[in-house]
Amino acid sequence: MSESSTAVSSTSAQQIPEELALEIRRMAHDLSNALEVIVQTSYLLSMAELKEPASDWLRMLESGVNKALDLNLQLRSYIKQHTPK
Repeated sequence: MSESSTAVSSTSAQQIPEELALEIRRMAHDLSNALEVIVQTSYLLSMAELKEPASDWLRMLESGVNKALDLNLQLRSYIKQHTPK
């Protein structure tokens, strides 16, 4: 088997079935919407003059939010790359 046919076989073996991909996309979209509420709330809290330890908690929240946003972006990219076009 040539390298190009091996690459094609490997790629198609990794493809997410369209029906499943649609459901995962829907869930990723819903997750994005939920994260947007958290991001906006975090932003609004950052506008308040919080005292310790609340300001530390806000930094922890922002760190978690950024990680969740990155993971959601990775998930959406993976789905896009592994779904038949």
